Amino acid sequence: MNNFFQIPFHESVFFKGYYGGWIDQSLMGCMDILLAFPSILLAIAIVAILGPSLPNATLAIGIVGIPLFARLTRGQVLAIKPLEYVEAARAIGNPNWRILLFHILPNCSGILIVQLALGLGGAILDLAGLSFLGLGAQPPAPEWGAMLSDTVRFLEKAPWTVIFPGLMITFTVLGFNLLGDRFRDWLDPRRSLI
Repeated sequence: MNNFFQIPFHESVFFKGYYGGWIDQSLMGCMDILLAFPSILLAIAIVAILGPSLPNATLAIGIVGIPLFARLTRGQVLAIKPLEYVEAARAIGNPNWRILLFHILPNCSGILIVQLALGLGGAILDLAGLSFLGLGAQPPAPEWGAMLSDTVRFLEKAPWTVIFPGLMITFTVLGFNLLGDRFRDWLDPRRSLI
């Protein structure tokens, strides 16, 4: 059974972005293919194959989010690799794994943290959409999208049954977006120069 956290360091996207080659090109080609599909459509297709449930919907949203993080990580590695401090670390004899782990990864982490915070808002919105369509949480599991789906027929008689779950989705997504914006301001390296 393959576990994501048991992937050896030398086989990660981070490592492949540093070295390049045909494996890097083929992985990025796969990521481009996944990015070509609208995320919610790809998530619907994955859930349709796996079956409607909250864990399957969560897995589908996670799979849909991987290409963005892979492209972002690779782009950051390619941008940082030619910088002077990386060349200096290479010149004093540091092995590649040490350069990757102690010089490049810390400088990639800021933008990945910001994207994670922004991505969580989108993931919550996608999960609510899948549940609204009946592909996410199944009754009686409480989930905002499922609540909207169950109560939309009562909109004229009891509008609060639709308004409050919708407001909670809105405020949660807005909160994660504001958190991502705050992380961006906090982790911006140019901020310390001002």
